[in-house]
Amino acid sequence: MSVHVAKVDWALREGEDFLRGRYSRTHRVAFDGGFVMAGSASPHVVPHPWSVESAVDPEEAFVAAISACHMLTFLHKAREAGLIVAAYSDEAEGIMGRGPGGRMAVTRVTLRPAIVYQGHEPTLPELDYLHKAAHADCFIANSVTTEIVVENRDDRVSF
Repeated sequence: MSVHVAKVDWALREGEDFLRGRYSRTHRVAFDGGFVMAGSASPHVVPHPWSVESAVDPEEAFVAAISACHMLTFLHKAREAGLIVAAYSDEAEGIMGRGPGGRMAVTRVTLRPAIVYQGHEPTLPELDYLHKAAHADCFIANSVTTEIVVENRDDRVSF
């Protein structure tokens, strides 16, 4: 078992009106390794000036966590299969919608990895197997009910 820590800090600023919803959603997120980032509500959820587009919102962080976990697990599976991955890039996308019970949720995350190999490139069936194996062992994917789809080449793998 391991423990993972993120410290989130927010404070009401002078002149803001909390009860009327006129307060900044900007906050600070500090991770146990020392990295600190600016966080905010999504401008899609809370309009400017009460949100900050340049800060990371929880939905973006969620999509990034799924993408990074899949990538790291995929790299491990590719290494086990004897493949050499030279580069991996993903432009992941999360879709907000109504989930079970009609509540808003990130209902779908689409991963679009572009992978460069040194030497042997996997066939499409081998690539599908690697993505399925990565999904099955990804800690974040195992923790959520969101549909996760991988679009690779001309194929789509759904979990």
